[in-house]
Amino acid sequence: MQPTTPSETLEQIRTAQQQWHAESLQHAPQKAVPCTTSSDIPVVPLATPLNWSDDRYLSHLGFPGEAPYTRGVQPTMYRGRLWTTRIFSGFGTAQETNQRYKYLLAQGNGGLSVAFDLPALYGYDADHPMAAGEVGKCGVAVSSLADMETLFEGIPLDHVSTSMTITSTAAIALAMYIVVAEKQGIAPAQLRGTVQNDILKEYIAQKEWIFPPRPSLRLVRDSIAYCAEHLPQWNAISISGYHIREAGATAVQELAFTLYDGLTYVQEAVEAGLSIDAFAPRLSFFFDVHNDFFEEIAKFRAARRIWAREIAQRYHPQNPRSLLLRTHAQTAGVTLTAQQPYNNIVRVALQALAAVLGGTQSLHTNALDEALALPTEEAARIALRTQQILAHETGVADTIDPFGGSYYLETLTDALEHSVYAYFHKLDELGGMVRAIELGFPQREISEAAYRYQQKLEKKEAVIVGVNDFVANEMPLEILQIDPRVEQAQIAQLQQMRQGRDNALLNKRLEALASVAKSDENIMTALVDVVRAYGTIGEIADVLRGVWGTYEEESSTLF
Repeated sequence: MQPTTPSETLEQIRTAQQQWHAESLQHAPQKAVPCTTSSDIPVVPLATPLNWSDDRYLSHLGFPGEAPYTRGVQPTMYRGRLWTTRIFSGFGTAQETNQRYKYLLAQGNGGLSVAFDLPALYGYDADHPMAAGEVGKCGVAVSSLADMETLFEGIPLDHVSTSMTITSTAAIALAMYIVVAEKQGIAPAQLRGTVQNDILKEYIAQKEWIFPPRPSLRLVRDSIAYCAEHLPQWNAISISGYHIREAGATAVQELAFTLYDGLTYVQEAVEAGLSIDAFAPRLSFFFDVHNDFFEEIAKFRAARRIWAREIAQRYHPQNPRSLLLRTHAQTAGVTLTAQQPYNNIVRVALQALAAVLGGTQSLHTNALDEALALPTEEAARIALRTQQILAHETGVADTIDPFGGSYYLETLTDALEHSVYAYFHKLDELGGMVRAIELGFPQREISEAAYRYQQKLEKKEAVIVGVNDFVANEMPLEILQIDPRVEQAQIAQLQQMRQGRDNALLNKRLEALASVAKSDENIMTALVDVVRAYGTIGEIADVLRGVWGTYEEESSTLF
């Protein structure tokens, strides 16, 4: 075949491709089983200009930092500034986690990422019966401002970016962070970071909710409005596809449900009277990075394009930054295996590479032992070094969107986008995301996708190395153990704190909080006041439970 020239037409390419295809198959036949992505999108065996022609460059690809933002939200991307490195950390007591934070910062970690234990996530104090056996186990035990002060002791909050993975009680955690900074002499306007605060994905996938959807959305809306006014550098929400994907969703489902959740939050804020430009530039997203390398890269690129288009068409912002989908990414915990755990280092490295090639602004790499327990110090260091090797040894940060214009990748990006809009139309027909959740639609879609994948594993149509193929005997791995005495120590500290605070002042502020919860007033100021009086997560959540009630998912919505 002759080299291509600019004057060649698509018809010439089609003829040449047909000839190549007929001749090549005589010598190298293809697999009998059709190849698909994890979302069952057919994989193009060989992509050419017939799949994606250059005449769509400006409309579908463009330049980084400009609409449609397929190639990135910043003009120079990593040539100007590397992504923020984050290692998810939190275990045992606040003091233990504080020591881990200082270790990670000393090792070159770029930002802190706080994991809270289950009692904090569900709005219970350490001495509540529902907290028994869970204190400090899957994250750090935080019951009150006193714990948060210990957690960040010796860490100047105006010099770090902090991400807090917490949702149902996110507004309380944010209030605590604000007051800790206040005690350090740092104004809210100086704080940088993110609080997850994405309640819709809890109803869809993670199931860590407390209140019904409507008051829960009010908490999200109020925190967005409060941050827009007082914390201009803070991301009041991280709209999360990560937990949706971890529950078994495909890449398409993760993308569709996450972006639609984001549009739901935007509409809530706009209907409450906020200008789109007042808050949209500080919205952030959080995506999973799974094993299907090219599909994951395409997912990030499609996400930016869809978000920019929808915000522009629906809300007509004046500030171009309102169109930007800025995202944190985390390698897929669900892909980590307890069997042959050192294989996880390879999985994490490849997933991290996909996130970088996809254009993430922030990245967390999982540790090799996280299928078994919270990471040891050594495992956390390897996870951090993985990012540093990517950033400084591979050259992937030297050019902007190196896969841009790839016939295959652009075709896959378009296919993901098309599939996402099919879900958008279905959600619109159901009456929006809240109604769809009540009907169990996204829950069923994810459950069915997880079931289909499990069937593939059992039939070996999909292979997990070391699990359903290439199995071998292995030595046990040393893992982090949480001392049972952590719970006793946390309860003792909590009870001592309660005895030393001004309980009369606290009761007045809890009463004021209940009054605000019954009104349409922004609740964040009242939350900050209660936190200043050392009100606990459990006490605050109990007041809100008393006003708003709790939520239970109807079993009929799931099956």
